[in-house]
Amino acid sequence: METNRQKKIAGVLQKDLADVLQHAAQDGMKGVIISVTKVSVTSDLGQAKVFLSVFPQLKREIILKGVQENTSTIRYEMAKRTRNQLRRMPELSFFIDDSLDYIEDIDNALKGKVDNPIKNPDILDKRQKR
Repeated sequence: METNRQKKIAGVLQKDLADVLQHAAQDGMKGVIISVTKVSVTSDLGQAKVFLSVFPQLKREIILKGVQENTSTIRYEMAKRTRNQLRRMPELSFFIDDSLDYIEDIDNALKGKVDNPIKNPDILDKRQKR
């Protein structure tokens, strides 16, 4: 269970990361929307998992790879922004948030576009907990 401190830090990181990533997307790629859907911070505040949602979905693997390659630059920019709020900037790990894909699969199945998941629950992909 997350403490209030973890939740506050996650909220600060989420807000500032969204600004940093949107600014970077405006400079390099027009028409790409990057949103930070969730940030979870470990209890020692040393690591943060960042979940990103990218639109259009065709570019999400390319963008995730670019973000992961530039993690040190992003971390440096975040440290400058949060220097009055955090003593140490957590290590950042970036992941794609696939919850919208999962919801879309369920919606298509319920609309009858694919097999009925109630009769055959094995047709839906199992989500992996991170």
